[in-house]
Amino acid sequence: MDKKIETLSTVKIKHSDDLYKIVDSLNRTLKEDDLMFGLALDDEDDGKAVFTIYRT
Repeated sequence: MDKKIETLSTVKIKHSDDLYKIVDSLNRTLKEDDLMFGLALDDEDDGKAVFTIYRT
């Protein structure tokens, strides 16, 4: 069975070195609720990060 990943929300925020800690904590805490969180640097602005919430 293929599980589809649904994007629930995406937001651009100011990049900070500790953002990954928040994303890691959210992923560890809420994975059993079928939620997954992602963080990536913005391709257009190095000072911004893209935070995404997914339903798995």
